[in-house]
Order: sequence, then C-alpha cells, then structure tokens
Amino acid sequence: MDRAAARWLKLVFDRVIAALVLLAFLPVFILIAAAIKALMPGPIFFRQVRVGCGGREFRVVKFRTMVIGAEKMGLGLLIEKDDARIPTLGRLLRRWSLDELPQLWNVLKGDMSLVGPRPTVPSQVSEYTERQRRRLECLPGLTGWAQVHGRNELSWPERIEMDIWYIDHWSLWLDLKILARTPGLLLKGENVYASDLGKFEIGKK
Repeated sequence: MDRAAARWLKLVFDRVIAALVLLAFLPVFILIAAAIKALMPGPIFFRQVRVGCGGREFRVVKFRTMVIGAEKMGLGLLIEKDDARIPTLGRLLRRWSLDELPQLWNVLKGDMSLVGPRPTVPSQVSEYTERQRRRLECLPGLTGWAQVHGRNELSWPERIEMDIWYIDHWSLWLDLKILARTPGLLLKGENVYASDLGKFEIGKK
C-alpha cells in the first residue's frame, strides 16, 4: 500500500472510530455534563485555540476541569499537580483523561486525528525553531508517540523530538500500536501532571 492510500485509510479510520466511541460514550457524556453543571458553576465545555496541521488554528473542545478564567490566574497555561484552580471533579476527570473525550468531535471535523502530536497553543508554536515546526506536518492527535513514552514527564523539546520521530516513521501499524498502549496508560493515571514545570520551556529561535 502506498503512503497516500494509507493516509486516506487513516482519515476514514479516524472518523469511523470517533463516531462509534461518541455513540458508545453518550451516557458518560451526559453524566459528566450534568456533574459539571451541578458542581462547577459555569460552562460545561472549555474551548481553546490550538495549532494544527500546517499551522492552521482551530478550537479544541474539552470538558471544563478548572475554575472560570483559570488561564489568567496563578501559573497561567501551566498546571501543577496540586493546582488550586482545579476542583475535585476536575481532578477526577483529568485522572482518567475523561476531559479529553469531547475532542472526538474535533476528530470528526477533521481538525485532529486519533493519533498524532498533541495540539498546543499559538504562543508555544511561536517559540518553535525551524526543526520544531516539523511537528505541524501532520494532524494533531488525541494520543501519540510522546504520550505513550512519558507524557507530561517529558520536557517539551523531548516531546517534540518524539513527535518528529513519529512523523518520519509513521505507518498505520504504528498508529495501531500507539492506540493499543494508550488505554493501559490511562488506567494507571501516570504523568497526568509534570513534576518539573521548568521542563515546559520551548527552544527559542
């Protein structure tokens, strides 16, 4: 199979699986939405501009896990393990990565893939070196090579190098291996928060 055909299959696979998971988890969506509405006054969803393939910006959708206006408080976009901006329900959703479920809608829309580099914010992308911008050569994903090899325990430069490796070695088989490893890591709940916030600096141009 040539690479173009494989990429077409990846797009079809993404949308079919995203649609099936959304349908299967619909009761879970309703329960989470009701819990957020009852325990965390404010909007149910959190939307934020992220940078996708080719530098195209889009709005990522997540269940809200922090207090309203959290990005303008404390550490801003950085989050630590005992962050006071995250209520108990938010910690539970983050522990099981349930806050990420609405991003399946981004997959259906074509903004994201099931597997790829995690999408980040424009302010971080503006700090990328020319090599680091290679991270934008494919659709961002719900999970990725870096997520199954350390997640938030990796520094941003380390994550980006893993993302570039993924882009250079991509195959449908690699995507399947990453997807197969992801549920076990989510159940363990490891590396949800970084132990060293200093590792999140991006290399300057």
